Amino acid sequence: MAKSNPLRINVGFLVKADAGYSRTIEFDVGEMVLSDDFTVTDLKGSVTFGRTPQGLVAQVLLSGRTKADCARCLEPFELAIATDFTELFAFDERSVTDSQLLVPPSHQIDLAPLAREYLLLDLPITPLCRPDCKGLCIECGANRNEHDCGHAQHPTEPDPSPEETQDPRFAALKDLLDPKE
Repeated sequence: MAKSNPLRINVGFLVKADAGYSRTIEFDVGEMVLSDDFTVTDLKGSVTFGRTPQGLVAQVLLSGRTKADCARCLEPFELAIATDFTELFAFDERSVTDSQLLVPPSHQIDLAPLAREYLLLDLPITPLCRPDCKGLCIECGANRNEHDCGHAQHPTEPDPSPEETQDPRFAALKDLLDPKE
């Protein structure tokens, strides 16, 4: 038996409603598999459908948690995720927008594919287990959050003096701005 999809919503009652009518539906799902490689736990949120002459406007707010690997220490952790988006599900081809979404003949709108796309787009490029994650030692690979391996992480070299970094071609200009005589 297939699992039910809480993000599949029967909107038949909205299709028959007058323009301007709206309805909010809340979500609270323990775990939802949005694709083979993307599962969201503690999925919470809402969708507000508004009836317009052209179709149904869906305003969606979602939040939850997913498994991720820290970009610094490579440890797995639970990442808080959230997204919000608005899409129009048109009644016919004349009213369709760039997203090409139509109200299906069954009046069953499945928000799961859109939720997956928007949540993935809002994932951070470099997820961190915590803001002050120390990462891995560049010499031995030890997780610096767990213990100090004693290796110097950033060799301390004296900063070059301004004269060493100055481009000799600009020396004459510097004398014009700051004459020493």
